Amino acid sequence: MDLAVRIIPCLDVDDGRVVKGVNFENLRDAGDPVELAAAYDAEGADELTFLDVTASSAGRATMLEVVKRTAEQVFIPLTVGGGVRSVADVDVLLRAGADKVAVNTAAIARPELLAELSRQFGSQCIVLSVDARTVPPDQERTPSGWEVTTHGGRRGTGIDAIEWATRGAELGVGEILLNSMDFDGTKAGFDLPMIHAVRGAVNVPVIASGGAGAPEHFAPAVVAGADAVLAASVFHFRELTINQVKAAMAAEGIVVR
Repeated sequence: MDLAVRIIPCLDVDDGRVVKGVNFENLRDAGDPVELAAAYDAEGADELTFLDVTASSAGRATMLEVVKRTAEQVFIPLTVGGGVRSVADVDVLLRAGADKVAVNTAAIARPELLAELSRQFGSQCIVLSVDARTVPPDQERTPSGWEVTTHGGRRGTGIDAIEWATRGAELGVGEILLNSMDFDGTKAGFDLPMIHAVRGAVNVPVIASGGAGAPEHFAPAVVAGADAVLAASVFHFRELTINQVKAAMAAEGIVVR
């Protein structure tokens, strides 16, 4: 692998504060997003991801202010997602200082949106966020055994996660942000089989998310096919540092920045 693997802290922002829970429940406060972003920039993070977890109209206004303040302070790429439904939404976020915009639920409702956004802004600006889980035993199985979910993993769609990632790449997105709802916040390691399956299906970069809990969890995700690894609570609550993760990956022969 020639390209350096990216380490990406993820900040879930609710009403102007960073929050984190397990499987998107029992959220607790993790600090001020602008302060955290500046600290991660100084510490050597390669990118940042902000997700607006409420994305109501009031939440959106707060989020725009957070994005503007962050963009003034940090000089690494910033991806913003949550409640993005239209070309106009993406335009507003990019003008506020985002470098990339992640799209999730609106694309499930109308996949053509991904093609429209890629044409308008360039594929490098558009990230398809895929919240995927193992299909519950009482549901009809998808071809891969994973399905796309909405509402923080609580609502199944019946859409096959691997097929959906493939469709997103075909429609022109520049990256896939692959969130494992089964592993989110568990600190048990990444969902390696799912990463491997998506990697085999798409030719765009894959960002692995969900399950990071120890420095040794990150390298296997890269071996499985991730181009970037994303984590939240282990960084916010100082259980791990960016440097610890990079050192552990470098020790496994993985190129890091």
